[in-house]
Amino acid sequence: MPVWTSAPRASLSGMDAENTARAAHAIVPPYLLARLAATQEPRLAAASEAARATLAAPRTYRPVRAQFDLSVDGGALVVEASPSPDRTISDAGTREVLPGVRVRGEDDPPTGDEAVDEAFDGLGATFALLWDAFERVSIDGAGGSLLATVHYGDRYDNAFWNGERMVFGDGDGEVFTGFTGSITVIAHELAHGVIESAGGLVYSGQSGALNESIADVFGALADQRQLGQTVDEASWLIGAGIFTDAVEGRALRSMSEPGTAYDDDVLGKDPQPSHMRDFVVTTSDNGGVHINSGIPNKAFHLLATALGGHAWERAGGIWYRALTSGDLEPTSDFAAFAGATAAAARREYGEDSEEHAAVRSAWAAVGVIDDDPTA
Repeated sequence: MPVWTSAPRASLSGMDAENTARAAHAIVPPYLLARLAATQEPRLAAASEAARATLAAPRTYRPVRAQFDLSVDGGALVVEASPSPDRTISDAGTREVLPGVRVRGEDDPPTGDEAVDEAFDGLGATFALLWDAFERVSIDGAGGSLLATVHYGDRYDNAFWNGERMVFGDGDGEVFTGFTGSITVIAHELAHGVIESAGGLVYSGQSGALNESIADVFGALADQRQLGQTVDEASWLIGAGIFTDAVEGRALRSMSEPGTAYDDDVLGKDPQPSHMRDFVVTTSDNGGVHINSGIPNKAFHLLATALGGHAWERAGGIWYRALTSGDLEPTSDFAAFAGATAAAARREYGEDSEEHAAVRSAWAAVGVIDDDPTA
């Protein structure tokens, strides 16, 4: 397994521990913002300043407990939850304050503010995926409210989940546009809440990379379901559209081709590997959580394409059942998650099923498990 070096186009150097911690559960990786913050390009002076401010901005993590409405009917405990979203969008007014001023609720009409209305629609698309594909009612599985704040900070270059709500910056306008226009970004960040509700995965090393990868899977599935795409029609891009035309890149990540999403003079080259032989050993980015997530991302793409059809059905169902099965520990690594997905496929479809064989084949193809079917 290679050790990350300080090569000019792929360096993670310069990212201190404090900024790395602040990058947790944010869509734009800290090493990418660090590259932008360090650039001396005169044309990107404002973007560089915005990146530095984004890295320095405080972001308090606020875990919350799921709330349930419980009743007893004939001696049976009943959990009441309605399969419809409860969305509230707030506006921070370019200040770094939360939650901001409430500007749209579930029964309110569109506001005409693009960020507000895109966030509202993106929350709805994510809710629809969770309910229609997995019969999960909202993030917590019990109909919890979906909260979001837009216009966070002055040219803030990120979007993040803080444990209770989605938070969106508007971008600097030179490198990053606003983040509300990408359903993959919205669903990715909300998926961190699903992961936490399912027991959580420690945000460091392989468990942290799994955390990021599973969030990418949900992001891709929400986008594909919204567009009605099959696995062959989908782009498999995460964060498409958040770069301006000044950037040589298609998106933040590619699940089908990890390492190819961008290749830019300022931002560098997409560092994601797609196989364990290229696993990146680093102390930055919480142990490479946004980097090595390319490996399980590729495994999911291989499974989805092998099964065909709509990825949120069989492939997505297997990943979701593995996540919520109780088979995982907070520190589970790639191999443990591979085992959980194989077990989920076996329980749902059978030992000798196409689905079970495809799961094992996908993980073997990225070097996580042995390809011996008797192993």
